[in-house]
Amino acid sequence: MNRKISANPALLSLSEIASDAHLRIQQDFADINPVIGVMQGMRRMGIPADVMSIDCLQTRKRILIVLHDEHPGLIQYQYTLMDQDPGDDYQAVSSTDFSADVLYRWISEYFKA
Repeated sequence: MNRKISANPALLSLSEIASDAHLRIQQDFADINPVIGVMQGMRRMGIPADVMSIDCLQTRKRILIVLHDEHPGLIQYQYTLMDQDPGDDYQAVSSTDFSADVLYRWISEYFKA
């Protein structure tokens, strides 16, 4: 995750949380090696949001996390598959309730299932 990320503080915080969770997952699960990507293409299309994808190449599962400017303080997420377009059924958690522990749990439970 060495790519330059915009000055969006929420995205910077999410990136730090993801880095911490990623490190712990790699230490605890030899068969899960998540690939984390930050996409700001929605902004270029005029949608005020940033997206993080967390992919498991072995299972082809994906977790999408959306930070939408119109919903500050909210982390929207969806469990999906890498070869499918995401649906409209996002779940949400308050950013104050979101942590590396939460993301670690999402990754370990969804990618192992």
